[in-house]
Amino acid sequence: MRVVVNGAAGKMGSEVCKAVHSSPDLHLVGGVDPTGRGLLTGVRTFTDLEEALEITSTDVVVDFTTPEVVRLSMETCLAHNVPMVIGTTGLSATEMKEWQVRALQENWKAIIAPNFAIGAVLMMKYAQEAVAFFEHAEIIEYHHAQKLDAPSGTALRTRRLMLEVHDKEIPIHSVRLPGLVAHQEVILGLPGQTLTIRHDSNNRESFMPGVLLAIRQLPNIRGVVIGLEHILFTDI
Repeated sequence: MRVVVNGAAGKMGSEVCKAVHSSPDLHLVGGVDPTGRGLLTGVRTFTDLEEALEITSTDVVVDFTTPEVVRLSMETCLAHNVPMVIGTTGLSATEMKEWQVRALQENWKAIIAPNFAIGAVLMMKYAQEAVAFFEHAEIIEYHHAQKLDAPSGTALRTRRLMLEVHDKEIPIHSVRLPGLVAHQEVILGLPGQTLTIRHDSNNRESFMPGVLLAIRQLPNIRGVVIGLEHILFTDI
């Protein structure tokens, strides 16, 4: 599969470039960065996604940018009928539902996930299962100081999954500090006891197995799939 990475010079984008480049079944054909900063040796850098799609015959675009950028990127990829793997957070639940409808109508596909770490997906699943037995729960998420959105997409997704099982107030607390990467704990309480479910990503390499899995599963999906759990735990 021929892959273009949008946001290729960013912290996550550069890690995706290395992971794709090292995978024997994937081919990194380009990266997009508005500054034109260079990527890996021999990989072409574009300043515009439209140009990249016209030149590279891309099979999939991986996007780790910003909410403003990814909205335009999705329109561009839809127009070119190029599937996407999206790790950019900040899109509202309403926007994602609208994209699910559009994708089915226009025969386009994408996988959108707030977190690609396998352990984080399991943390969300276990929190969803556990909340049925607890009257009180809170979420604390910790991220690096440069993270733009708060609460994080992972925390919002976790709460949404938990509310599907038990409708209650679940506060989210956001911490932004240097030295952190991505961490989250769900604390559930009953009289005399608490249960804490925690996941830590100590480097961005932790997200790469999930990103590569999403790329490889794109041919098997229909429309827009939201959440990596739909690939890990169910038949597509």
